[in-house]
Amino acid sequence: MKYLIVALALMTASCNWAKEKTKETVNKTGEVVGKAGSEFVDGVTKGVEKTFENEVKISEQLSKQGLESGKVVIRSSEHHSDDIVSAYLIFNSNFDKEITIKVLSPQGKEYGRVHQKVKGKKGDAFYVDFAFDGRTNIDGKGTIQFE
Repeated sequence: MKYLIVALALMTASCNWAKEKTKETVNKTGEVVGKAGSEFVDGVTKGVEKTFENEVKISEQLSKQGLESGKVVIRSSEHHSDDIVSAYLIFNSNFDKEITIKVLSPQGKEYGRVHQKVKGKKGDAFYVDFAFDGRTNIDGKGTIQFE
């Protein structure tokens, strides 16, 4: 009977040891997979940001009138894809004019145009949305030209 109790105690201890080792291994594997997944998503996000870079040009006339751009983002409207240009505009002078935004392909072909009145006081800076025709799907490469 004594040997049976010792044997059962050893088996229980070894089972607990095996269970703990399995748990540790699963946790370590989960950490590695989670970290790799996070790094993968981060890499993909940066790749997408690099892929969707349009050159932004502000005409010399608008620059002289005190208009400058910060970040320019392409967004989608409720029913269409990539048809809104959200431009962070910086006003270095009082500004109250209608401006034209053109979207050009990498080959320089125009495929979208919108006119919009923009008003800001010297020292202001804010986002302005320019909504294009829903058929204008703004490509990731090309030029966004402010005139």
